[in-house]
This record gives sequence, C-alpha cells and structure tokens, in this order.
Amino acid sequence: MRTDDPDPDAPPAQKLRLIWLALGFFCVGLGIIGALLPLMPTTIFLILAASCFARSSPRFEAWLLDHPRFGPSLRAWRAEGAIPLRGKVAACAGITIGYAIFYWSSRPSAWLAVSVAAILAGCAAYILSRPLPRPARDQIT
Repeated sequence: MRTDDPDPDAPPAQKLRLIWLALGFFCVGLGIIGALLPLMPTTIFLILAASCFARSSPRFEAWLLDHPRFGPSLRAWRAEGAIPLRGKVAACAGITIGYAIFYWSSRPSAWLAVSVAAILAGCAAYILSRPLPRPARDQIT
C-alpha cells in the first residue's frame, strides 16, 4: 500500500474523476486570466475545461456550456468545430501582435524567426480553416 495517496481506499475511477475535475478548474482559471490579459487565449482553455468536466462533473460542464458569454462558442466548437468570425479575427490579431512583440523584443536569428513564423502561420491557417457557426453562416449567404 502506498502512503502518498490521499485516500488509499478510494476506487481508481474516483481518483481519476477528481484529477479531471481539478484539471477542469485549472483550465477555467487560465481562461479567466486569458479574458483579462490581452494576448492570452480564453476559449481554448474553456474548451479544455468543458472536456475535463465532461469526464468529471456534468453540473460544471452544463454551467460552462450554458454560460451567457462563453457558452455559445463552446457549444459551436463541440457541435461542429466552428469558430465565430470575431474569434478568428481576435485570434489572428493576437498571433500577429504576439509575433511582432517576439521579433521586436528578442531580435531572433533568421532561422528562429522563420521557424516561429511558420508555426504561428500554421496555427492561423488552422483557425481560419474552421467553419463559422451555423447561424453566422446562414446570415452571410
């Protein structure tokens, strides 16, 4: 018997559930920080939190999915992998500003600057390739 377990008699599934729950709250905390800091993402951490809560707490999962500000984006991502146009613009602007700050403040070598630019361009391409949520698509056409 290991002595470092908080409850050695708890079933493994219960321990795993608590780990998912803790990760969910950690991701919610990072999402809140991201909502306050301009260059830190918010939605990705809330998507991760919803995924963690789906494995640990239906109540907290429902709370996130029903949240008036973040719920629609989370539901759109879950249903169809969609990102709203405003989110795409904000993400790509953040990537561009982040790269500019990186380049200006660190003066990287050419290979590092190109490598980072290629990785960030790949991230931006993925974001731009995601569909718009259905109601937004219906309004555009």
